Amino acid sequence: MASFNVYSVLVVLFVTCGAVMATKENDRIIMENNCETKMGLPCVLEVFMSIFEIGSISNKCCGELVVLGKVCHSTLVKRTLENPLFKDLRPATIIAKSIQTWNNCLALIDSPSPSA
Repeated sequence: MASFNVYSVLVVLFVTCGAVMATKENDRIIMENNCETKMGLPCVLEVFMSIFEIGSISNKCCGELVVLGKVCHSTLVKRTLENPLFKDLRPATIIAKSIQTWNNCLALIDSPSPSA
């Protein structure tokens, strides 16, 4: 539980201060696509935990991730990897988890609902 709180604080700090750490290109993409305003904080945390730690994503948050869009999703992951707080992570592993998360959510949202 304590590690979740630590990561929650880190995510909040990163979301609010991350622009200072990011490259200009990622900042431009994020700003032009309004990426930081398209998801609620609870879903941001869920997605973050599923990619950078261990966790699953609810259907609701998968929906928000798909609405966020692949460009925003990929750019926000790249920007997170540029943050010195995450320098010990393996980028290839994180990017693979990011792609897997995106594909799983996309398949979930695109699949037909079971009928009653």
